[in-house]
Amino acid sequence: MSGSRSLLFLALLTSLTFGCARRRRADIPEARTSVAVAPAPAPAVAPTAARDLTDVMTDELNLTSAQQTKVRAILNGTVEQVNGARQQYGSNQTALMTELRRINASSEAQLKAALTPTQYKQYVAKKRQMQAQMQARKAGN
Repeated sequence: MSGSRSLLFLALLTSLTFGCARRRRADIPEARTSVAVAPAPAPAVAPTAARDLTDVMTDELNLTSAQQTKVRAILNGTVEQVNGARQQYGSNQTALMTELRRINASSEAQLKAALTPTQYKQYVAKKRQMQAQMQARKAGN
C-alpha cells in the first residue's frame, strides 16, 4: 500500500502530460506495415507541472509564502530529476521505475520536512483530489 502511495506523487506530476486513451495496433495505419522503429522516449514532464502542483497545494494546504517557495523548489527539482531519469533510462523500464521510486521517496521526505505535520497529513489524504484539480487546470489552459 505504501508503495502505491509513494508513486502517486509522481503520478500527480506526470498525469499532466499523459493521456489515458489507448488504441489497438490494427487501428493505427502505420502499425500494419512491418517497419522496425525504436521505441519513442517517454514524454517529458511539463515544466509547468511543478508550478501548478504548488499552486494547488498552496490553496489546499494553506501554505505560507516561505513554504510555497520551498515546495516549488522541491517540485521543480523533482521534475528535472524525473525528466533526466527518462532520458537516461529510456526504454529500460525496470531501471526507470527504480529511479522514479528513489526520486519519489526523496521528494516525499523533502515535502514532509517543508510542511507541518498537519499539512503533510492533509497532503497525503488529498493527493487524488489535487491531481484532479491539476488536470482541470490543464484542461482549462
